Amino acid sequence: QVQLVESGGGLVQPGGSLRLSCAASGIIFSANHMRWYRQAPGKERELVASITRGGSPGYVDSVKGRFTISRDNAANTIYLQMNSLKLEDTAVYYCNVRVLVDYWGQGTQVTVSS
Repeated sequence: QVQLVESGGGLVQPGGSLRLSCAASGIIFSANHMRWYRQAPGKERELVASITRGGSPGYVDSVKGRFTISRDNAANTIYLQMNSLKLEDTAVYYCNVRVLVDYWGQGTQVTVSS
């Protein structure tokens, strides 16, 4: 079965950095586009970044220039490098893949606070 396992969240001060990881199994990883979403308290889940199977990235405007998505097909893993973190980046971050249906990881909490 498809499994996505996120890691790397935590508490960081404004301006700090974190690197999230998502390890995938149960899929042909290199054949799939992958995505990072986030959900802040009281808000809808939003797409933050995506990466095609060819490695082309895409970002929501609010994180452009600060976040970088990447993938390692040998490790079946995607990453989200988050720099210059802001208070409004606080959310649970989820890894996603769509293989006929959407699959989600359990999420990893990112808290930006002074």
